[in-house]
Amino acid sequence: MTATDRAYAALRAGILGGVRPAGSRLPEDTLAEELGVSRTPVREALQRLGTEGLVEHLPHRGARVSGWTTDDLQETFELRALLEGLGARRAAARATAEDVAGLRRLCTRMERAIAPGRPRDLDALTTHNSAFHAELLRVSASSRLTAMVAGVVHVPLVMRTFHQYSDHALARSQHHHRELCDALAHGDGEWAESVMRSHVLAARTFLVHPENLESSDHPHPAQEDRP
Repeated sequence: MTATDRAYAALRAGILGGVRPAGSRLPEDTLAEELGVSRTPVREALQRLGTEGLVEHLPHRGARVSGWTTDDLQETFELRALLEGLGARRAAARATAEDVAGLRRLCTRMERAIAPGRPRDLDALTTHNSAFHAELLRVSASSRLTAMVAGVVHVPLVMRTFHQYSDHALARSQHHHRELCDALAHGDGEWAESVMRSHVLAARTFLVHPENLESSDHPHPAQEDRP
């Protein structure tokens, strides 16, 4: 790995893991000393993180970790639930067997990325998750809806959500994807919309109110089979 790659990997891990919280300043000289590299690799790493939306560069003030207020997060996920829920409903009325098969293949790739007994590949999970949601919107056949969703879906938020998920939460998220495929296979728009809304709002909770999940994230075995 080059010095830039090392700086990038270390900074990215710190941001996604919460070690460097939203709003934290990222002074080049301090980071260079901390990471044991010169300022040039740090600058290049920060630029790369900026293209991913994890870092924002402020005129005359340097770089800092990108952040959103609680109100921003609430609004973003509420809009996503409405818009992507509608997209899932429309997709259920239009999906072909080939469309559903493609979505199921993406489910399999996501499950492999977090399979037990191996390190989580959250980058791959994020990529396949984005492809799954994009494919649902394509099947919904609404260019306006696709454009509106693009305006409220922020990949850095998706990445951070996955990094905060427990094994149980990741499994629940993948179950939602599988259930969406089942709803589309049956052409049931109401079912698809309901699952998608639950899927998005569950993600919101992990970012906005993670403290409420301490007791609910691992339900009693007798509760897991309830409808």
